[in-house]
Amino acid sequence: MADLVLHPAAVRAFAQHLHQEERSQGTQEKYLRDVTRFAQWLDGRPVSREEANAWKGYLIQRHYSPVTINSMVAAVNAFFTFLGWTECRIRYLRIQKQLFRSKEKELTRPEYQRLVQAAQNLGRNRLGLLLETICAAGLRVSEVRYITVEAAKQGQVDIGLKGKIRKILLPAKLCRKLLHYAKKQKIASGEIFLTRSGKSMDRRQIWAEMKAICASANVAASKVFPHNLRHLFARIFYQASRDVAKLADVLGHSSIETTRIYLLSTGEEHSRQLERLMLVT
Repeated sequence: MADLVLHPAAVRAFAQHLHQEERSQGTQEKYLRDVTRFAQWLDGRPVSREEANAWKGYLIQRHYSPVTINSMVAAVNAFFTFLGWTECRIRYLRIQKQLFRSKEKELTRPEYQRLVQAAQNLGRNRLGLLLETICAAGLRVSEVRYITVEAAKQGQVDIGLKGKIRKILLPAKLCRKLLHYAKKQKIASGEIFLTRSGKSMDRRQIWAEMKAICASANVAASKVFPHNLRHLFARIFYQASRDVAKLADVLGHSSIETTRIYLLSTGEEHSRQLERLMLVT
């Protein structure tokens, strides 16, 4: 078998493939970042199953978490599949199913409310409204661009992502706030959350703006990132409905198992549940 050499042109073709597959912007960026790291580690050596497994061993030695390693393996495996190099695919690390979420990473409702209030107190009204929009609608950060003046007027938004279209209802109070903000910003149609130059806000900008208000809100930075607002929405929605199938539809999940990950309790809650069993005399 001829040597399998990883050329930059192959990475560029993979990037185009991900775009055509309508992968989210975050997924595209992560996959390309991980494939680039793999290429840098290879340092010009031909690709083989042995080299691919050695790279996984290198990640283990560098003390990457198992979840992070598997996410990087997923990216490189997708690249191998795209190129037809299926014989080089890497096996994932086996991880015990997670029973509860770390308290240090779980954003609570009071913390979320402090973030919104901090943004408003600092005069960052766009950010405060953005936090409320992501959380109240359970959006992915890549879906913020679908929040338009037209959607706010209709009270609903159609989101097309990953080859699927799903309809999300927007709370009436949120719609009023969105339209009020759009009017003040003189946005008559189209996207509401725009930069000063009129472009869509990207993931990095939203992430950075959220991190910038952590101290003012007295919320640990480890809890403050866009996807955690979606997790908070999922937990509160489930507490109100107790319908995991409906929640999966709202979130746009193909598998309920994905949705269940969002509903993990904290270790502290898990401990209280164990105490209530009263199995120690």
